Amino acid sequence: MLEEILRLKQERNAIILAHNYQRPDIQDIADFVGDSLALAIQASRTDCDVILFCGVDFMAESAAILSPGKTVLIPDADARCPMAAMITRDALIEMKREHPDAMVVCYVNTSASVKAESDICCTSANAVAVVNSLDCDEVIFVPDRNLALYAARFTEKKIIPWDGYCATHHQLLARDILDAKERHPDSEVIVHPECRPEAIDLADGAYGTEGMVGHVRDSNSDAFIIGTESGMIHRLKKEFPERTFHAVSDYMVCPPMKMVTLSTVVRSLENLEHVVTVPEDVREQAKDALDRMIAIKREH
Repeated sequence: MLEEILRLKQERNAIILAHNYQRPDIQDIADFVGDSLALAIQASRTDCDVILFCGVDFMAESAAILSPGKTVLIPDADARCPMAAMITRDALIEMKREHPDAMVVCYVNTSASVKAESDICCTSANAVAVVNSLDCDEVIFVPDRNLALYAARFTEKKIIPWDGYCATHHQLLARDILDAKERHPDSEVIVHPECRPEAIDLADGAYGTEGMVGHVRDSNSDAFIIGTESGMIHRLKKEFPERTFHAVSDYMVCPPMKMVTLSTVVRSLENLEHVVTVPEDVREQAKDALDRMIAIKREH
């Protein structure tokens, strides 16, 4: 299958993107591995004709938003982010009516139609900077309430969170952190900002996936407890083979992220399935929200 993937990539002039939470064998065959937005930006800067995004639905949509001239594929059309599905365009429009003076920050883990109704997007890494950049006193933050609560720690603005959450990160409890520390007492603990506040409070740092890579690179520690989806440990072990990484628990697994397999990658490249498209009017509005965020990210 590896030989077939290489052949099809060349034939289709395709690149393969893999999110940090993908299966190890999928990460290993990818041209680029990283967080969803960085991958979408990276793909937009290449001269490929086809982008195969090994991830979940909103990630492929982001690639389609930023690369309208390219064919964007997702290997499994059923790989959908449960948190992104917790907020809809209509629900956001109603929330905006209830809070007419608030600006809307939407996490990149949302559909294109939700991005199109937002003032600006954010990532887990720049959520605080994005919120603080806005000229307003109230901010509607969708869809992740835990990331909203994390951003609220670092701003004077009133944060109005949507009641969504990442099922994988939200299940991490304080006792899980304490148990992991007991098993690995000499390890630093780093968790994702999508975790509950109680888990963040017990960690040595809270970072998005790329921030975790940076933290490990800069740290003097030799061992780390990783509080995010299990796929991240494969990436960290490859980049830092001299360090030791422990999963905070055995159940930090996102099932939709594990749906892509080598077989579905082959089938997707062979048949050019499943194509991800975004209506042009929605794409333009969503791109505006992403562009505003990218401008903030450059400043910080």
